[in-house]
Amino acid sequence: MGALWALLTERPVSLYAASVLRIGYGLLYLVFLLREFPHRDEIWGPGSPWTPALAQQLFDQTGWNSILTLSDSRAYFELCYVLALVTSALFMLGWRTRAMSVLFAVVVASFHARSIFMTDGGDNLILLMALYLVLTACGRRWSLDARRNRLKAARAGDTPEPVKSFSAQQLADARATLTTVVHNCGILVIAAQVCFLYGSAGLYKIQGTTWGNGTALHYALHLELFQPWPALSHLVAEYPMVIAIASYVTVLLQVAFPFVLFGKLKYPVLAVLLGMHVGIAVLLGLPLFSGAMIVADAVFLPDRFYTFLPRLWRRAGQRTGMWRPAPNQAAGSGFVPPQGRPGVPSSTHRAVPAQKDTAPATGLASEQS
Repeated sequence: MGALWALLTERPVSLYAASVLRIGYGLLYLVFLLREFPHRDEIWGPGSPWTPALAQQLFDQTGWNSILTLSDSRAYFELCYVLALVTSALFMLGWRTRAMSVLFAVVVASFHARSIFMTDGGDNLILLMALYLVLTACGRRWSLDARRNRLKAARAGDTPEPVKSFSAQQLADARATLTTVVHNCGILVIAAQVCFLYGSAGLYKIQGTTWGNGTALHYALHLELFQPWPALSHLVAEYPMVIAIASYVTVLLQVAFPFVLFGKLKYPVLAVLLGMHVGIAVLLGLPLFSGAMIVADAVFLPDRFYTFLPRLWRRAGQRTGMWRPAPNQAAGSGFVPPQGRPGVPSSTHRAVPAQKDTAPATGLASEQS
């Protein structure tokens, strides 16, 4: 119990994963709003078949609300849409993340509630994650806030911090502990939400006969509503054995997902789920749902995985010649200057003529006494 309490209160966990969720969902919703920009009035605006009056009647029954129904003015709607685009972009970049996370949640909830019957399951998950991310410290890594804090610390240098009074120090410690606890609880809720989603999806599937006999994906590929490329869907449908195996693997992974998270088996499972979601996006035309699920899966990858990615990128860049160390890179970092042949001074360490008689045999005139 003590170890669990220490894990909850001592340090924030999965800061990089929280940042990936912030970047992923901010980018997804920004692309979603840009994609629907030509159709914004028909979906959310005053010209929508689901009129603001009908939406308000539904709000009275469900308790939802939306900033888009506060006015029927077209100018007001356009202003809200532009502000939603700006909010999504700033949230993705991590600018004033605490405030932007709240505004992003308001934006997603408002657009979701305004036209709840005209969207798919992808924005349902984005809505949940937007609410959960308000609780997390998702701006401490890979964000403009993190960059600003680094620059501030660099400018301060070794300047000692002002001495705080006892009460001020206690208040600061309590605030840090509360922030850590809320963040860790938010990450736990996000992970639990994904586990419930996969587990319930798998359990619902095994109740149907089509998933049991391996034909569910075959029927899904023949639905005109989910055929962005009919020729590709028909091509895949010509391999019934592959479809049956994919059906069984899908159910197995979804049911087993909550039980493989605490071992190395989760990495191949996440890789297979990534392929499954890419297939859903391409074959069934549900990119928003697939993208939302792929981003949600990122919460299960540890921080050491994300810190390893930049090093892997630099190594790949060095091998391909795309990235090279700076000429003034510090000694001991792996960069070795060009060396001359034995007994022959290099061009950077060649003795000047006036020192040839007294310079050491190595040619390092700087070491002359």
